[in-house]
Amino acid sequence: MIADKAPSNAPEWSVSDLAGALKRTLEEAFGYVRLRGEISGFRGQHSSGHAYFCLKDQNARIDAVIWKGTFSRLKIRPEEGLEVIATGRITTFPGKSTYQIVVDALEPAGVGALMALLEERRRKLAAEGLFAEERKRRLPYLPQVVGVVTSPTGAVIRDILHRLEDRFPRHVLVWPVRVQGETCAAEVAAAIRGFNALDPRGRIPRPDVLIVARGGGSIEDLWGFNEEAVVRAAAESDIPVVSAVGHETDWTLIDHVADRRAPTPTGAAEMVVPVRVELMAGVHDLARRHVEAVLRLLERRRSDLRSTARALPAPDALFAPKRQRLDLALAKLLPALSRNNRNHEARVLDLSRRLSRVSPVARVAAMRAKLDAVGQRPHQAASRSIQQRSEALKQAGQRLVVARETLLRAERTRLLQSTDLIRRISERLAPALAGQIARKANRLEALGQLFDSLNYKSVLARGYALVRDADGLPLRGAEEVIDGQALVLEFADGTAHATGGRGLKPKIHKPKVAVAEEQGALF
Repeated sequence: MIADKAPSNAPEWSVSDLAGALKRTLEEAFGYVRLRGEISGFRGQHSSGHAYFCLKDQNARIDAVIWKGTFSRLKIRPEEGLEVIATGRITTFPGKSTYQIVVDALEPAGVGALMALLEERRRKLAAEGLFAEERKRRLPYLPQVVGVVTSPTGAVIRDILHRLEDRFPRHVLVWPVRVQGETCAAEVAAAIRGFNALDPRGRIPRPDVLIVARGGGSIEDLWGFNEEAVVRAAAESDIPVVSAVGHETDWTLIDHVADRRAPTPTGAAEMVVPVRVELMAGVHDLARRHVEAVLRLLERRRSDLRSTARALPAPDALFAPKRQRLDLALAKLLPALSRNNRNHEARVLDLSRRLSRVSPVARVAAMRAKLDAVGQRPHQAASRSIQQRSEALKQAGQRLVVARETLLRAERTRLLQSTDLIRRISERLAPALAGQIARKANRLEALGQLFDSLNYKSVLARGYALVRDADGLPLRGAEEVIDGQALVLEFADGTAHATGGRGLKPKIHKPKVAVAEEQGALF
């Protein structure tokens, strides 16, 4: 026999008490730490707004979580494979008996990590065609309004204004932004979109060209101009954009997407406006050359006119033949007019004689004599015709009356026969119809019972559930369920939504029920 074990003095712990003690011990021993590692397993923010991933090196890994409120304030967003330094507190998640770091801040682990992130972002945006040369536009030759996006207190804006004043004074609009820090990218993107939203005919004129400027600095100082939000805002701008960020050797992503890149802010001012003195000198030179060309043209045309005039004949020599022809025509015109007048007079006399022979008065008298000879014969003929038609119509009416009486008697006989036939048919139809309805009712009742026995809802009433995917297609086995797949569970009294996964208990999402944010999570 096996002897009973001696009783132990060790206190008994519940699982919750032990998990809480471990949590307090771990948090008191470490508290806030700075942890360096590579981000792994990051798939974006969870539906709750929190972010879950791991930090790993060559030998170990630790779970990490960033709460929703902290995630929106991060200067550097987590990306898969990025090496970072995470600042946060070490704690445990009792639901899984694991420890994790709750991240409060993220920063890249050195310049190498920043450059790797910058290169990856550059390749992604270039693949979308944002850096293509064919989409870049020419700058206006002489803009009326110049928009500047920069800090209003730095030396950059003074250099730009001074250079514009020296070359060609223009109306300048400054949109003040922070040129470094956490809010830099959002403010610069908002400034570019704000300038584009101005009405060209509004109280504040819309700029014809934009200058995005900042002085030199380290890659961390210039990082706001590498953010995707700034690059996309510059790509969407309808106003041509000139980037002047940093010194000539500093390159940021906005330099690739801008329509022109200036080595310095002063160089940007030189690009957007010409030199006014040089432009005036060029205009004066063109005006002088234009006047000289016009004078030379006038002198040449004057010389050509004199040569042409010398080659023309004298006026008398030109008009003498015409005068002679006019005199000959005048001499022939008067006799011709006299002959034409005599011919027309003779023709009018001849027409007058012919008209007198066919006078209208004589023709009217002849027609009246013919009408008197006809007399009352048409009236008598019309009276006889009316009397004959009246006799024929009376005889036709008598024949119609006889035919109508005959037709009515025949129709009455046919109606009586039809009524008797319908009565006999209705007497036979009522029993036949009742029997047919009874047979159909019995068959319908049998089909209803068969439908109830085969209907899946009767199975649901016994406590079962029907599982469908998001498209409403039924799932017949566990192997068809994908981790994280949205499911619809149909019960006898309604439906519920759930998220499925192999080996995990599905979450059922009931409608209109808020789910509290949990500190733990599924990975």
